[in-house]
Amino acid sequence: MRGVGLVFSRFLEVDINTGVIIGMIIVLFYAVLGGMKGITYTQVAQYCVLIFAFMVPAIFISIQMTGNPIPQLGFGGFDENGVYLLDKLDGLHKELGFAEYTSGSKTTLDVFLITAALMFGTAGLPHVIVRFFTVKRVVDARKSAGWALLFIAILYTTAPAIAVFARTNLIDTVSNQEYEKMPEWFGNWEKTGLIKFDDKNNDGLIQYVADAKKNELIVDKDIMVLANPEIAGLPNWVIALVAAGALAAALSTAAGLLLVISASVSHDLIKKMINPNISEKGELVAARLSAVVAVCVAGYFGINPPDFVAATVALAFGLAAASFFPAIVLGIFSKRMNKEGAILGMAVGILLMLFYMMKFKFDWFGGGTKEDWWFGISPEGFGTVAMIANFIVSLIVSKFTPAPPKEVIEIVTNIRIPSGAAEATH
Repeated sequence: MRGVGLVFSRFLEVDINTGVIIGMIIVLFYAVLGGMKGITYTQVAQYCVLIFAFMVPAIFISIQMTGNPIPQLGFGGFDENGVYLLDKLDGLHKELGFAEYTSGSKTTLDVFLITAALMFGTAGLPHVIVRFFTVKRVVDARKSAGWALLFIAILYTTAPAIAVFARTNLIDTVSNQEYEKMPEWFGNWEKTGLIKFDDKNNDGLIQYVADAKKNELIVDKDIMVLANPEIAGLPNWVIALVAAGALAAALSTAAGLLLVISASVSHDLIKKMINPNISEKGELVAARLSAVVAVCVAGYFGINPPDFVAATVALAFGLAAASFFPAIVLGIFSKRMNKEGAILGMAVGILLMLFYMMKFKFDWFGGGTKEDWWFGISPEGFGTVAMIANFIVSLIVSKFTPAPPKEVIEIVTNIRIPSGAAEATH
């Protein structure tokens, strides 16, 4: 939700909180009216906008900075002076007192666990899985998964390049520059409160350094992708394209999640467990009310985020990995898996992840600093640990509780071997 708020904040020139509230209203309106079929079709269009909007400025800036049109290669290329781009950025960082950009601040184990949490979390996200319900044939689902992985790989491998381009451009543009002569983009972002300049020594120059006592510039990390084309001086149509892509990405994700949340509450919880006799109209009302509640919760965390957008997304993926992924995998590939194992495993995984996240992100349960992380694992990477705990608990509980009924085993077999295929062999 904060991503939606950022776009509205910048282009309506309002503060970020107002932008989030505007985004909440639009996302709710969009999701409630769309429904499964409507949102599925619009998300196809949104993804076309998203990938085009993400790649076009990356290609532009890669050519501008390194002469290479492929961002993934430009990322490791040379600038106009024949200096490696990453070496140049390391040098700029050192001049300003920051740690070298390529030095990193996380251990190899933590990076591995964060990557795993993102990967398994993607596989476990309900709004991704539910998309496969909209295709008629198994082969179509498999093809769509393959194409999705390809496009995800393009986006994920371009992201580090964009980060380097944006960071280099920012330092080159603002460090030791006269405040009064700053480009228009700087003033536009200042109006949103996401860039703040405090001339501590009254010399009219922007001192952007690592020393907090001397630093005069505060830049919100969340704006960098959106502000990158403006900082690089790209044409207005490219800037508008990036804004459209950012909005498309945020709307498609938010709408998909809202749809899953509302359907889960109204159908799976209320219809199947609480009130089986509820009417279709009552079910629809329950779905819409649950969507309103979900949007309000998302809006709160958009205004009071636990971290910048990328880290918050990593936490969400960690929660998905810790809760849904083991149940999905074991439910398909283990005929011994039962509801007791799935429920207890999910409960352990999600509670463990929530505890760790609340402790080190919100300072609950006594709080703690980076030095207090368990085995040096960050909250973003802890989802993998919680996922492993989920697997262990699920397998142990399912082993010591009654096996699932025969009809459930048949459902699992049918899932593993679609209709029309050869009979299962044991």
